[in-house]
Amino acid sequence: MSHAKGDRRERELVNELDEAGFAVMRAPASGAATDRELPDVLAGDGEVFYAIEAKSSSGKPIYLSGEEVEALIYFAQNFGAKPRIGVRFDREDWYFFHPADLHVTDGGNYRVKKETAIAEGVDFPEFVGRSEKVTLEQIGDADDGPDEEILRVLNAVEQGVMDVEEAAELLE
Repeated sequence: MSHAKGDRRERELVNELDEAGFAVMRAPASGAATDRELPDVLAGDGEVFYAIEAKSSSGKPIYLSGEEVEALIYFAQNFGAKPRIGVRFDREDWYFFHPADLHVTDGGNYRVKKETAIAEGVDFPEFVGRSEKVTLEQIGDADDGPDEEILRVLNAVEQGVMDVEEAAELLE
């Protein structure tokens, strides 16, 4: 990925977070101002604060060095923010991970594949609190069968005890 494309993606993330109501800033020339590596983006909404390392790719796996991730965690802890890795693959949205949720390679680096981002990452609406991810297992667990009240109304209509208009009013 070119440096210009990475800068563009970081600005894109900053703008999206701003539109979602976060106070947000991009750390210019991350790491250049100090000897310590800085996160790419800092964002907060008064309740939650994030230090984000942003990475993008055309589709190839994204790799982060162990040092990058350690520096992010160190900064986030000292700053009072939650460390997050934000990844964006071409033609996909942003997905976010806590560093502990990333795959660690044998060499001590971190890797995110596109398929992993889509299947396991926190998408942007969930990240900014607009939605909550629900798995099929959770839906299956929550489903205790058909609503008994609806079944009673439908049975009453079927038996001719209640007309359709009255049933529709009850079910609204």
